[in-house]
Amino acid sequence: MMKRRNFGKALAGGAAAASLAGAQSASPLPPKPNLLMHVGGDYHSVAGGPGASITGRHNLEYNLRHGVRHLTAQVRKVGADGAWDAGEIKTMRDNCDQAGVILEAIRMDSEYIMLRPGAERDRRLDAIIGNIQKASAAGVRVITHHWTVIPIRRNGTRPGRGGATYAAFDLEPAWRDLPDGPAGKVSSEDYWERITHFLRAVIPVCRQYDVRMAAHPYDPPGLPFGYQGAENWDAPSVFEGYKRYEAIVDSPYNGFQLCLGTTAEGLPNPAAEILPIVQYLGERGKIHQVHMRNIRGGLNHFAEVFPDEGEMDFLKIMRILRDTRFAWSICPDHMPGHPDDPGKLQAYAFGYGYINALIHAVNSDLRA
Repeated sequence: MMKRRNFGKALAGGAAAASLAGAQSASPLPPKPNLLMHVGGDYHSVAGGPGASITGRHNLEYNLRHGVRHLTAQVRKVGADGAWDAGEIKTMRDNCDQAGVILEAIRMDSEYIMLRPGAERDRRLDAIIGNIQKASAAGVRVITHHWTVIPIRRNGTRPGRGGATYAAFDLEPAWRDLPDGPAGKVSSEDYWERITHFLRAVIPVCRQYDVRMAAHPYDPPGLPFGYQGAENWDAPSVFEGYKRYEAIVDSPYNGFQLCLGTTAEGLPNPAAEILPIVQYLGERGKIHQVHMRNIRGGLNHFAEVFPDEGEMDFLKIMRILRDTRFAWSICPDHMPGHPDDPGKLQAYAFGYGYINALIHAVNSDLRA
């Protein structure tokens, strides 16, 4: 197993120096166009039919037609311990290089967070450290992950525009009677022990290999403690969960796949409450990918809708991302479905165009 180094003191000192420098600054710099942020595509929508590869010709051309040049992939050849196949990663990278696309990120499964302390968890952690090295060798800069001890929860649908269907969730009156999830009962203390152990082992390795870890919140956040046996890390307050998570190892390599839709699901007033969350994480450089999904509703009662018709004003959010110099992918996410669009390729094409237009709009604000 690789030697794990502790960068905590150095990181803390750097953060303190940066804070002091900021405090001594006479005034903030005026906003300027952000040419680093970009639209991204991922595993939610893959062209080419059932079983098609995300870096296959059909999907690469589909993405390029819609202005997408940055991808987040999943590795299919995975060992029993979670180890990725380096050859598959190289093939994906070579395919992207030939098409003029950047393989920016890889999604990691959530098996680690299911495991209690012991030999199996240690093996999984060693495999993750090896995966970081493999990703770095292929030029991948971000690993996204979803800390899920109970399955993502939806329990209904809503009718949407043009015959579309919107996935929905309403907290069940008898939620205490639901069966425990596959991980059994997981207390808040258990959850945070697993997260802390992971971050302290992995983030120094990420720093060494220049790969960022991007944690996705549980979906939906803010569920009452004990829901299906879990006391989730992003409950009862998703914002406080973010703050606690990123402070465990305060490093630019420890950040988030900020899913705007998921975050909004944990807020009583998403339109107002989402903005300080984006500002807080953006100022700290802790956003490594954005999922742009909108909802109607809020905490414990919501439906997933198209990005232009929900509670959140994405133009306001994009201005924050612009001004905090966000430099990574913004991906459409959980787009609504329709019988005429079984692979959701139409829906995601709309999402790509919408995000590209937002990027153009907020940068044009400053050129006028």
